[in-house]
Amino acid sequence: MADGLRDEAGPTTRILTPMHESSDHRVPTSELRAARERLAGRVARTPLLTSSTAARWIRAASGVRLGDDTLYLKAEHLQKTGSFKARGMTNRIATLSAEARIRGAITLSAGNAGQAYAYAGRASDVAITVVMPAAAVESKVAACRGYGARVVLHGEHVGAAFAEMERIRDAEGLTLVHPFDDPMVIAGNGTVGSEILEDLPDVDVVVVGVGGGGLISGVAAAIRSARPAVRVYGVEPETSDAVSQAMAAGEIVTIQPRSVADGLGAPFAGAWTLAMVQRYVEDIVRLDDPTILAGLRFAIERLKQVVEPAGAAALAAVLAGGIPIREGERVAVVLSGGNVAVDRLGAMLEAAGSLPGSAS
Repeated sequence: MADGLRDEAGPTTRILTPMHESSDHRVPTSELRAARERLAGRVARTPLLTSSTAARWIRAASGVRLGDDTLYLKAEHLQKTGSFKARGMTNRIATLSAEARIRGAITLSAGNAGQAYAYAGRASDVAITVVMPAAAVESKVAACRGYGARVVLHGEHVGAAFAEMERIRDAEGLTLVHPFDDPMVIAGNGTVGSEILEDLPDVDVVVVGVGGGGLISGVAAAIRSARPAVRVYGVEPETSDAVSQAMAAGEIVTIQPRSVADGLGAPFAGAWTLAMVQRYVEDIVRLDDPTILAGLRFAIERLKQVVEPAGAAALAAVLAGGIPIREGERVAVVLSGGNVAVDRLGAMLEAAGSLPGSAS
């Protein structure tokens, strides 16, 4: 099978194996630097927003006053394709071999990764096929097609979608590009961390949502290779906690993710992402869906920013007092995506829980 990927059976095995093998599965800093140069002018340099209201809510929740009386927010929901994934996927497509570029590439996605690969493929004249579960969010399916990808909807779960993806790949000789567990994807995502350091050099804490771990791996590596004292925390839904489970077990396990934050619904961690998280990430906290949706509500009502549940998870964790923060520390959270299903937004707001700061 292409690029070292294989289908494995059993309750504790991965559907997709890593794209590249390495003895320690650590992305070198040279690749992080190369990704910055490669992506210059190809993706957006997103702004670092600020909120004093969020800082007040955090003080109500934790008793801690943030540095500058401000929470900083990296606006990746304003990135091309509506999420950070444009970074990693553009870097991956840019590093395909000449032969692979001619044949075309295929990926498996719930939505955001597919959109990003479609965008990157169109920009580089590489044909992209995206295989998605039949129940994928319609707006994300439409966006993939809008960027020029061929979309195949198949199966009720990721395993069935994978089988169809594998069949198409083998029949057409396509190269499988991984949604998160690939060093080039991780390096591209690391540019988020580099930009945070440029805009807020004295940051103390960075908080990132976690699905398969591709974003937090890159962000943490980029930040801590430059400033080792910075603490990077991850946030997972309680019922979509593949990385936490892998860390507890000391090996990769497969789960059945279930959360309103579908963008964080990875069925497993990756070999690369698990190794990177173990090396660079301070800890991972888990949130229930109502709290995640409370973060979404805050973003809309107080920040005037529309984010999807996955994009609100890091913000929600900080607002709920779930992240260990010391007095006077400067904190940045990543708003990782904004591809929310608009027709479901009302129901999401109604299902939102309460946050301690709402009474302040």
